[in-house]
Amino acid sequence: MKKIYLVAMTAACITAASGAALAEEGAPAEMEMEKAYSLSANVAFVSDYMFRGLSQLDGEPTLQGGFDFGYDADGPVDLYLGVWGSGVDFQDATTEFDIYGGLTGEIQGVSWDLGFIWYTYPGADSALNYDFVEGALGLGYDFGPYAVSVGFNYSPEYFGDSGDSVYWSGGVDVPLPEGFGLGLHVGYQSIDDNAAFGQPDYTDWSVTVSKEFEGFGFSVAYIDTDISDGTCGDVCDTKVVGTISKEF
Repeated sequence: MKKIYLVAMTAACITAASGAALAEEGAPAEMEMEKAYSLSANVAFVSDYMFRGLSQLDGEPTLQGGFDFGYDADGPVDLYLGVWGSGVDFQDATTEFDIYGGLTGEIQGVSWDLGFIWYTYPGADSALNYDFVEGALGLGYDFGPYAVSVGFNYSPEYFGDSGDSVYWSGGVDVPLPEGFGLGLHVGYQSIDDNAAFGQPDYTDWSVTVSKEFEGFGFSVAYIDTDISDGTCGDVCDTKVVGTISKEF
């Protein structure tokens, strides 16, 4: 289950589409339309796959990656679609694929994003009810010295047939000297049927330091939850997760 902050995730894709849409003066209308589209890809190696503070791999590393399509509608609203995949370690499932899409834009400096995420686990027995869909709303604002974001995710039937689910999140990103960045995140996950999900309602938080170097992204994150130690094994233990990523 991928942690997706739609506002942040689509910013690069939509920005690229917006820049490409500025056709040269006198260019044919067909060329302008073609340049309104963008396609990008990403790949990452992570020391663990963490979703809302919970390990999806019991502390094992994996490869992740995806493709994003953006369309600059030459107006207040843009479109994006994408697919993303990762290794997981669940009963009867070793792979996750997420399909997502939505609309994004900006109003008086406030970026907004309204979309959906379909989490799928190919090969898993349908009786396990792993697949689920979320609606997602994100808002963000860049104050210059720092940027803030808030998110709301809702699923009418969450992972493992555990009923309706709500996830609230907030974050602050701060640029640091020498090209480093600091990211702070906190979220709260509530689930209707905690017994079916296997965890109580909980709060998660993380602190991430990142830097780009030679076209690659490097980050180290400290991730934790308020779930009592010893109640969920390695799934919710405190983690320090490293990531190496590349965008194309």
